[in-house]
Amino acid sequence: MVSVSYKKPESITATASVSDTISRQSGVPETSVNEVVATSIAANVADAANLPIAANVSNLSVSLAAKNEITPSSTTTSVSKQQLVQPGSDRRELVTYTVRPGDTIDSVATNYGVSKDTIKWANNLTSDSLSEGKELIIPPVDGVVYTVKEGDTVEKLAEKYKASRDRIVAFNDLEIDGLKKDVKIVIPAGQLPETERPGYVAPTLSYYSTQSIAGTLFRGSSAGNGYAYGYCTFYAKNMRPDLPNTLGNANTWYARAAAMGIPVGSTPRAGAIFQTSVGGGGYGHAGYIESVDYETGTVTYSDMNGLAGWNRIGRSTTTIAEASARWNFIY
Repeated sequence: MVSVSYKKPESITATASVSDTISRQSGVPETSVNEVVATSIAANVADAANLPIAANVSNLSVSLAAKNEITPSSTTTSVSKQQLVQPGSDRRELVTYTVRPGDTIDSVATNYGVSKDTIKWANNLTSDSLSEGKELIIPPVDGVVYTVKEGDTVEKLAEKYKASRDRIVAFNDLEIDGLKKDVKIVIPAGQLPETERPGYVAPTLSYYSTQSIAGTLFRGSSAGNGYAYGYCTFYAKNMRPDLPNTLGNANTWYARAAAMGIPVGSTPRAGAIFQTSVGGGGYGHAGYIESVDYETGTVTYSDMNGLAGWNRIGRSTTTIAEASARWNFIY
């Protein structure tokens, strides 16, 4: 006969705040390693000796082992917890600021962390001077403050103002409702086109004007040029000898070029042919885009039998916006 001393295990609570919390939440008392080992030995001995209490001791051993597995160790010093991302503190709303004595565009811009151009664009300021008491709209970030118009899309605005489509959407919370007419939005990092900047004055368009332009008398070769000598199409072909001789009068150049697969579009580019069906006694007009300056927003172009008269080359400038509105382009 084997005598086994049996003592019911006692729950021992270790000092560890995290495990305490988990223990209280789960309702499972903590169990020491020694208790598990001792109970396991007792269960083995009782089973080997075929004692009447063998089943009870065995069940107790299993229960204590299970408790030990689900109860955090008292030696645990930290538990990794998911941290919630706190919303950013950066503002997104427009602020109205009243100019105080001594304020300058630079000081206000520095105070709000934006560029002075951003403030000038938002308030249509043509100079850096400020008058006391004037109210200024202060955007939250560098960029453009824009009032949504009928037909606007985020894609068009991103392209026009050289900004990120996704950033416009995210910054103005447009994911669900999209753009709404007459609502002011902020285009982060947007660049205001030269033609829309405060104080911009469009150059006087001299195209088909009555102003006398001496121009340059053309004396070049006509070899390979199948168009009528001294006219606009003749000059356009000389400037772009790669174009075919079968485009017809100027008023059909754009449509025929497109039909032939020649690249066309509505944006002026250096080296392109401009074309219109207006003017020229019903035959339209064509000329050559010499350069496009995106910094000043201007286009330099030349033609024949237009600015300077028949067989003379005339040159002038206009705005990118004006050129895009008046002409088609063959690239």
